[in-house]
Amino acid sequence: MSEPLTARVSAALQQIVNPRTGEDLVSSEQVANIAVTLDGKVRLELRLTSADDATLARTVRLAAEQVDGVTDVRVDVREAVQVTVTPDAPAPKPARSLPVMSQPGAPSTPQAPQPSVFPNLGRIIAVSSGKGGVGKSTVTVNLAVALAAQGKRVGILDADIYGPNLPLMLGVNAPPMVANEQIVPLEAHGLKVISLGFLIERDQPAIWRGPIVMKIITQFLRDVAWGQLDYLFVDMPPGTGDAQLSLVQAAKIEGAVIVTTPQEVAVGDALRGAKMFERVGVPVLGIVENMSWFESPDTGKPMAIFGSGGGQRLADELGVPLLGQVPLYPPVGEGGDVGRPIVVADPMCGAAVKLVEIANKVAGTA
Repeated sequence: MSEPLTARVSAALQQIVNPRTGEDLVSSEQVANIAVTLDGKVRLELRLTSADDATLARTVRLAAEQVDGVTDVRVDVREAVQVTVTPDAPAPKPARSLPVMSQPGAPSTPQAPQPSVFPNLGRIIAVSSGKGGVGKSTVTVNLAVALAAQGKRVGILDADIYGPNLPLMLGVNAPPMVANEQIVPLEAHGLKVISLGFLIERDQPAIWRGPIVMKIITQFLRDVAWGQLDYLFVDMPPGTGDAQLSLVQAAKIEGAVIVTTPQEVAVGDALRGAKMFERVGVPVLGIVENMSWFESPDTGKPMAIFGSGGGQRLADELGVPLLGQVPLYPPVGEGGDVGRPIVVADPMCGAAVKLVEIANKVAGTA
């Protein structure tokens, strides 16, 4: 009788050694809860610490897929919490607070490590927003594609760990190759791109705390074969959380572009996001107001569906330029769903023209 599929999958994964520990993933219980169905679908759990190589997830999935009888593999990545208790160990020191959290008059805190400089990455520009749903990723993709179309060497790093949408928006999604111990980025529309979406399943939630997020972003900066770039756009998650702080601690950022809609609720959140960058020493290059108006198909007149003037008010409050206003144009969203950025799909439309203008301003400002 042939060996059960679960045992064969386990045996295959036992051949994978974690370079950090020197132990195989099964014996060290980093791979656990292997389950199979009658039709060969495999689901398992991979437990990673912040010190582990994020590409282990891809290695595990590829190894399981090679097992005879396996028809599908799902790898659920979890954060491994390692707790070591020593009887006479001294009490742990309190964690250092970040300098940006200090209030006037508060005791001084140790300075955070200086961010690294990556000359090969050119000018690193973060594109951020205070809240989701304002078109931040759409703006990021189109700015990058617009500059690449002008002959610039451009890359995109998808730092939106909890919602990596760039594979869909750029129309490319495959496990990246590893060569000379570096991850080879995928390419689309003249861009080099890396995203967590290439490494995990489409429906897999990234339930990770700060240390794992920091590890992934740092690895995407250091361990990806970017080559020589002129610009690296970083698509940030909305808000002011772990990913933003991880990025500014890991690399020297030339500046941030803040995306908002005209709505006051979006502007208020965007203001907090911009202030976060200012407090950590990253200049805000300007504001992009997205979905500024919708042209009525009947009259051709602009309709301010989400209000008006929010982007300009935000720019005035921050003392930075309003880089541009992008109209609400349905094909922009449709292009993002099929991997055809609007500056490629319809370069003469009003939205594309505005996005190219904004890209040129960013290139001249950064």
